[in-house]
Amino acid sequence: MTREKLFEQILQKKSYLCVGLDTDPKKLPEHLLDFEDPVFEFNRQIIDATADLCVAYKPNIAFYEAQGPKGWVSLERTINHIPQEIFTIADAKRGDIGNTSELYARAFFETMNFDSVTVAPYMGSDSVKPFLVQGGKWVILLALTSNPGSQDFQMLRLADGSEEYLWEQVLRESSTWGTAGQLMYVVGATQAEYVQRVRAIVPDHFLLVPGVGAQGGSLEEISRLGMNQRCGLLVNSSRAIIYASSGRDFAEKAREAAQEVQREMEQYLEQYVQHL
Repeated sequence: MTREKLFEQILQKKSYLCVGLDTDPKKLPEHLLDFEDPVFEFNRQIIDATADLCVAYKPNIAFYEAQGPKGWVSLERTINHIPQEIFTIADAKRGDIGNTSELYARAFFETMNFDSVTVAPYMGSDSVKPFLVQGGKWVILLALTSNPGSQDFQMLRLADGSEEYLWEQVLRESSTWGTAGQLMYVVGATQAEYVQRVRAIVPDHFLLVPGVGAQGGSLEEISRLGMNQRCGLLVNSSRAIIYASSGRDFAEKAREAAQEVQREMEQYLEQYVQHL
């Protein structure tokens, strides 16, 4: 999945929506429990209902790991069911060095065949570069997250008197490790006031933006401040879409929720992306 192919999908679908498959067995509609693999059946119906409205799916790996071996089976079946032209993100937030990172890369890029994986950059370049040697694959680095604890470290000022935050140094340094066709960054929608500072450092990179929807981030604000000439955004929505209903109509309601987001995105693409 190249940068240009991803942009083509955005233009074709008039959407930069990423649907988060944070599938919790405790929240599944009751009628699905009769299936041999309720998690996959839930994901299958969500994917079938939303595939024409989104350009990416992002399973949060923790929801599958917590179920043990059967969770990995559900995850593999889910990935195999996603249409090939749709970008896939392993939201795994891995971060280690040497052979360990190489094995994580092999697990998600070769064994599971994801297009990308989220990586924590705290351990530095040698924890990230093993993910970058896989041709045609992407690394999505955590830069400025939307959780309250982001204030603990990300918002610390550097000691060099530059008035930069630690997250800005992470962006500046890590952007030298790969190209805009290999690296994306996680920037939380609840951190919209900093998006212009993000774009000053990484103007051409895609940003994966969680925090819109259930977490209260503004799609309009993040679109206005964060888009570049190739859109440059993948905006994730999980709970607001996949749990729009807990009944037998869950897939239908998920589609309605995704359509609402897509229609809003279409407006912003027309406003802010010159190619339209």
